Amino acid sequence: MALSRATSDSDGSVHGTFGSRYVQQSLPKFRMPDMSIPKDAAYQIISDELMLDGNPRLNLASFVTTWMEPECDKLIMQGINKNYVDMDEYPVTTELQNRCVNIIANLFNAPLGDGEEAVGVSTIGSSEAIMLAGLAFKRKWQNKRKAQGKPFDKPNIVTGANVQVCWEKFARYFEVELKEVKLQEGYYVMDPVKAVDMVDENTICVAAILGSTYNGEFEDVKLLNDLLTEKNKKTGWDTPIHVDAASGGFIAPFLYPDLEWDFRLPLVKSINVSGHKYGLVYAGIGWVIWRAKQDLPEELIFHINYLGADQPTFTLNFSKGASQIIAQYYQLIRLGFEGYRNIMANCAANAKALADGLVRTGRFNILSKEMGVPLVAFSLKDRSQHDEYEIADHLRRFGWIVPAYTMAPDAQHVSLLRVVVREDFNRSLAERLVRDIEKVVHELDGLPSKLVRDVTATLVEKHPDWKDSAAAPLDNGKLRSAFEEVIASQKAVKAWKKFVQNKANRVC
Repeated sequence: MALSRATSDSDGSVHGTFGSRYVQQSLPKFRMPDMSIPKDAAYQIISDELMLDGNPRLNLASFVTTWMEPECDKLIMQGINKNYVDMDEYPVTTELQNRCVNIIANLFNAPLGDGEEAVGVSTIGSSEAIMLAGLAFKRKWQNKRKAQGKPFDKPNIVTGANVQVCWEKFARYFEVELKEVKLQEGYYVMDPVKAVDMVDENTICVAAILGSTYNGEFEDVKLLNDLLTEKNKKTGWDTPIHVDAASGGFIAPFLYPDLEWDFRLPLVKSINVSGHKYGLVYAGIGWVIWRAKQDLPEELIFHINYLGADQPTFTLNFSKGASQIIAQYYQLIRLGFEGYRNIMANCAANAKALADGLVRTGRFNILSKEMGVPLVAFSLKDRSQHDEYEIADHLRRFGWIVPAYTMAPDAQHVSLLRVVVREDFNRSLAERLVRDIEKVVHELDGLPSKLVRDVTATLVEKHPDWKDSAAAPLDNGKLRSAFEEVIASQKAVKAWKKFVQNKANRVC
């Protein structure tokens, strides 16, 4: 079955606009057409459909890079037909990957000796990187338990409930129990004290997040390291730490160089980071770095030679494009430390300007932190009349894509909106967004409240004949006016409610 549901309710054909200059018959949507069509027609038909996609620059839901320099775009196209796994055929690309691994390892303060190479791999994204790091922890824990003659069938990982969904995937796919530290109102990241309390002899690692996807906040990895060190001494365990720095790994080294979260902490054994987020590369590149060679079990590394030479590989994927690796190396040498620092500082300044503008409206609470990923998470102070989902829905009329969602357990009662400030989101856009949010809030103030709409919807459901508002037994003129307005937009209301019900709280 297809995991993505078809959203079209048309006749199952693709109807081209200007494509009719080349073809006269419509194309089937869900099966291969019998005949070929001209390349111009194929291009035009697909281009016409893509017009209805959102504008990536206005997609404030995504951390993923949406703009790169034209020179890098050219390099990406030069490498678009290279399969990175063919290392013997593309030795220069392999060398660029190794350089990136070493540059990032040094950025994360890996304890490398003179001439010692870092241990790490490129991945499709942080999801694959987390799978690989988790497998390494599981295998090391199993090997140790086997050597001690102890059971090794019940591994667990301790995380905060605010982890990204890829951690749940790892736990389910590779049969590891996920022990989550629940959140609470006002504290939306993992509490290190509670996390260490949950650690037992079956814990393969504690996963800390440098940049929660919910509100961008950095978890206190230093405190976690100190508390876990004490527990390890008392118990004789050697429970390690993995840092999920998908969003914050390319931010903290430049904006907060004194913050201890990386390999400066002895228990941090591996770190993942998304090159396609604040690493400033288009979607499709992540990295996982290990502290030392002994932290990656040798039996997980495969050696193949049927492509021309001995090639060590540790990956869930085999074939993958070389373009993103090339693009990552371009950004690292093009920008250097100074360039990344300037970009991240500008993002942080724009995020602060946006947060300040929202505060001035008097309508919102800011749930993000100044030290963290440059994003603004905010919620309505008063949700009695309208909520964050309505604001998100109305903002789409201005082109903005701003996600509304609920916090993780046990803070699901907190709803919020989140704006990710990327390099391509400038001060002018921040000011325009604040103005548009003010317009939306003002418009919502003039609409019937959620209570009136819910009551109206219930009445109409139970009394379909009342859709003709003249038949509705309402004497109060104001209530009747509200009733008539809601009836007129009943279709939109139902669509909105369906949208809200389908929202997941595992944000990306």
